[in-house]
Amino acid sequence: MIPFQPILDSLKSYEAGKPIELVVREFGIKPEDVIKLGSNENPFGCAPEVVEIVCNAATKMSLYPDDSYLDLKNALAQKFEVTPDRIIPGNGSDQVLDFACRSVLTPGDSILINRITFAMYKIYALQCGANVHSTESVPHDLNAFLDLTKAVKPKIVFLCTPSNPAGDALSKNEVYEFLNQISPDTLVVIDAAYMEFGSKKDPKKFIPAKEITDLYPNVFYTGTFSKAYGLGGMRIGYGIGNSELIGNLYKMRPPFSVTNLSAFAATEALKQQKYVNDYLENNLQQMKRYEKFAADNSIEFIDSYANFITLFVRKHGKTSSEICQSLLRQGIILRDLKSYELNAIRITIGTPQQNDRVLFALNKELN
Repeated sequence: MIPFQPILDSLKSYEAGKPIELVVREFGIKPEDVIKLGSNENPFGCAPEVVEIVCNAATKMSLYPDDSYLDLKNALAQKFEVTPDRIIPGNGSDQVLDFACRSVLTPGDSILINRITFAMYKIYALQCGANVHSTESVPHDLNAFLDLTKAVKPKIVFLCTPSNPAGDALSKNEVYEFLNQISPDTLVVIDAAYMEFGSKKDPKKFIPAKEITDLYPNVFYTGTFSKAYGLGGMRIGYGIGNSELIGNLYKMRPPFSVTNLSAFAATEALKQQKYVNDYLENNLQQMKRYEKFAADNSIEFIDSYANFITLFVRKHGKTSSEICQSLLRQGIILRDLKSYELNAIRITIGTPQQNDRVLFALNKELN
């Protein structure tokens, strides 16, 4: 019998959203008839120019990438107005989150997270032998965070803003006031995977990576190309911090952690800001349709600053699992939040045509 780490007995695997292929196999639905709005992907995909770049570079897939990723880091440095030595790319932003945990945490240390938040914070911390403490509320409550930092003295605090899977967002002023009151020895991770959506809806929610990492050397800011840029399948993200922090995180990084095609795609995607802005505008306008549907049907929802909306269905006589399963049989993939102990569904904001179909199915299901 192989002696696995004892922590693995109680550790749960990350639960990813259902893929289209699984729905096709289970229910015999044609792939073109399946709508996937359960994983917060860009429903329009990436810009055509990005597809062209990747296709043209396909012959390079037999070669290892340039491990300096200088072109990508220069493009990110220009976007965020920092120097390249303050940027670390990763195989998705979750990889650089893993680097942060492994570089700071030792067995017996603690982290602090929100009650409802990205599951990988907890998984990475437990893998390091750390203790996980969380607040009680669904939206982020920074007063509760402050109280708990005094009690548990965490090595890392994770703030996901805008939040996944709830959709709430902290304002810049709230975050800065929080940072002014905690120990500079505590690493604070600002997970900004949905920052493009939050700042589009409300500029007060925008947290500038350069400013916050200049002012607070204990802040690590992370972002991704999976959401606004439509590169979820390329698995590419990044982290920004002061040069000392990034230098230490690099010691945790395996060689060639980002594929060359992913780096090419991300570098080109940064040039296609009009395409991204058009998507963000669609997201804002289509979000209003779900908000109106919720209001018309007395459904509680969280004011969302991301590319999805969370609807609580507890008053409608059906569980979130029943609703999601019913729509799944119709070829509509949503995210059941039962695993977060919420009777709620999370719906990625799709194209206008996709949303037509989802809203029609939801209305039939709930009424």
